[in-house]
Parts: sequence; structure tokens; C-alpha cells
Amino acid sequence: MLVQELIAKKRDRQRLTAAELAAFARGIADGSVGDAQAAAFAMAVVLNGMESEETAALTLAMRDSGRRLAWDLPGPVLDKHSTGGVGDKVSLVLAPLLAACGAFVPMISGRGLGHTGGTLDKLEAIPGYGARAPVATFERVVADAGCAIVGAGDDLAPADRRLYAIRDVTATVESLPLITASILSKKLAAGLDALVMDVKVGTGAFLPSVGAARELATSLVDVAAAAGLPCRALLTDMNQCLGRTAGNALEVAEAVAMLRGEPVDERLEKVVVVLAGTALALGGVEPDEERAAERVREALASGAAAERFERMVHGLGGPANLVDAWTSHLPAAPVTRVLTSDVAGRIAGIDVRALGWAVVELGGGRRSVDDVIDAAVGLAEVVAHGETVASGDALAVVHARDEAQADRAVARLRTAFVVAEDAPAAPDLVRSLEGEEGSRRLGEPSSRPSPRRVGQHRRR
Repeated sequence: MLVQELIAKKRDRQRLTAAELAAFARGIADGSVGDAQAAAFAMAVVLNGMESEETAALTLAMRDSGRRLAWDLPGPVLDKHSTGGVGDKVSLVLAPLLAACGAFVPMISGRGLGHTGGTLDKLEAIPGYGARAPVATFERVVADAGCAIVGAGDDLAPADRRLYAIRDVTATVESLPLITASILSKKLAAGLDALVMDVKVGTGAFLPSVGAARELATSLVDVAAAAGLPCRALLTDMNQCLGRTAGNALEVAEAVAMLRGEPVDERLEKVVVVLAGTALALGGVEPDEERAAERVREALASGAAAERFERMVHGLGGPANLVDAWTSHLPAAPVTRVLTSDVAGRIAGIDVRALGWAVVELGGGRRSVDDVIDAAVGLAEVVAHGETVASGDALAVVHARDEAQADRAVARLRTAFVVAEDAPAAPDLVRSLEGEEGSRRLGEPSSRPSPRRVGQHRRR
């Protein structure tokens, strides 16, 4: 079948066979399917969807478009993946945490997609960090540090890498089948023993409604199970920035602060602890999630996770002293501008997607495949839902390359925050597909304060 015939079948809402999808994935990987054809296929899927069998077939076809890894390590091979959010730097802390607890984490991550930040873009704010490491280097760092966060190599799920980049710039991100296939093709190729999915829900997520997020979470768990991979999905709130920063170097600084034991946003801390504890229990490192969460906190407090993070960074080409000397390594934007509130009240709502697009417009994300990211720009000191502000108080601090950029960002963000006399209760931070009671107990935040000024001593 010609590629255009396959696209026409999906355009006309016909079911594609496993053989057709396998041929399409091979064509994406070897370049015989053009960018325009790949974009047309993605748009047809966005508009018309896929049946569950098609989604599973596409996932396996993309997995099999390249190499599959196999591990021989003295511990379970675990991973976590997020569907994407604003300020989501969880992976930077979670991977070394799992390693410090005895697991091995070969994390295949992606770049920014649409309005959301990408883990690889954040890590590439670290000078010398090799996010496109050869497989031999990847395997060595995983064995030595216990974790390595890299992009899929040229021979690991190559069909996904190319289709992912095309979706990012063709408004074809928000598709349950394409998201499922993209995530799981890489994870299945990575040779995992267990996987935890962080499915974001809210104004900053690709799927804002709880119903749509649950549908995606179910799809991910079902397709993973069909492929023989134990998987659990949790839904986490994305109705506000996760942590206090959005932007690549700023988020690395906030993650490093958490690894150093400094007080951070309690929502960020809880999500990290819940996801890490779930992964350790699912992988059999601990008998249950309560004990696993305790072990996670111990690894964080002892500095063991920070040591693993630094070994990973250095093993992949970055500096050996990032945790202690991050201010001398991470880039800083030359212009900062404070967005202030015009009225007094409480933060009653946040358009988190607008925050993400503001970072993109500052240069911290991509509007075309070939855009070069400015790692220094972004937002810091972002207020949280329910906080009380006075007139003139900061809602966020814009970090920009020049004054004109800063002006545009402040103008865009002025309507992103709703300040009212009172604020509705925030949605549950963590929800479980199996029932919410357990996830509310797990990872309860510590009694430490939730500061608004992580990284406030950055050089200007």
C-alpha cells in the first residue's frame, strides 16, 4: 500500500492493520515517509482516533523500528514518565532517588512538546551534558551511577523520535493514541522491569479534564500490560506550575535545591515522593508504598540522591561539582522583570498553559523543529493557587534575553493569574486509577515551609 493510501484510510476513519502500521513506522524511521506525509497521518489520527488494537500495534511497530536494550544488573530496572507539564522537573530528582534506593534507571526522555518543557532541554542547560549519548556510554553510566537520562539514540525507537518532532510543530500533540505509542515505544525498547506513569491533568496539561486523563492512563497501563511491562499510572494536578520555576536552567536550579536538602515547594516534594515510592514498590525494592516512601525521604535527606545525580551528570560529560557550584555552571538571563498583582486577594486560578507558551515565546521552547533553545530564560517565583497577595506583590519573575522580550512576556502573563477575594479548593494533587485514598496518604509533604523564592540568589 502506498503511504498516501494509508493516510487516506485513516482520514476516512478506517481501521489500519498491524502490518500497515509496521510498514508506516519503518517508513518514518528510514525516511521513505516524508515530513508532510507524517504530519498528515498524525492529523488524521488526532481528528479520527484509533481503536485500542491499532494503538497497541502502532506502539509495538515504533518499538521495533530500532534496537531493544537488555540489562544484566544487580537490581530492578525501573522508570517513570510524565505526559508533560509546566515546571515539571520531577525526573531530575526522581531518577537519582531511585538509584540511591537500589534500582537502576535508564530513562529515555524527550524534548519540549508544545507548551510543555522537556527533560532533555532542561539537562542540556548543564554545560557539557551529553543528552545524545551513545548506547555504550548510556549503559556504562546506568551501571555506575544507577541512572542516566538521555534521548533515544539513532537506533532506539527512531520512528518515534522523528514523529515526535513533527507533532511538536504541527498541532498534533493532543492525541491519546499518539501519546500512548510515543511514550511506550521508547519505554518498551529500554528493557524495563516496571514503569510508573505520571499523567498530568489540568490547565497546563495536554488533556485538561480528569476524564480524558483517566482514559490516557488506562490506555498506557493496558498497552504496557499487553506488551508484558508492569505499569501503574497516577494522575497529578497541573492546574498550577509544579514548583516555582518554568524554564530550563531555572528548573535545574530548583531540582538541585531539592537534592541539596533545601526547602522547596511542597507540591513538588510530594509528587516526587509518591512517584518514586510507587516505582520502588512496583519493582519489588520495598514491600509496600508506605515503606518505599520512607526510604525515598531517607535517600533525599542523606544526600545519597544528590551524589547519584552528580555522578550521572559527570558521567555524561557535565561538571563534577554541579550540586555545590550550580551558580557557576548554569546560564542566567541578563534581564529580569517582576510581574506584579494590581489588586489584593488570593490566587483563585492560573492559566498554566499561558505560562508554558510564555516560556516558549521567551525562547525556552520551540516553535519549529530547528529552533535553538535559550536555556537561561523562563519564569521564577511563580505564585501558587490559594496564596494571598497584596497589590504590588510579585506573581512571577520573568527571566528574559532582552527588555523587549521581558515586556512581551509580562503583557502576555498579566491575564494568566486570577486574583479574587477567595479561592476555591485546589484539586487533589495525586489521584490513583485504583482509588484515591492510598495516594493521598503517600508522600505527605513535610512540615517544612513552601518558599516562593527558590534560586533567589542567582547571579543577575
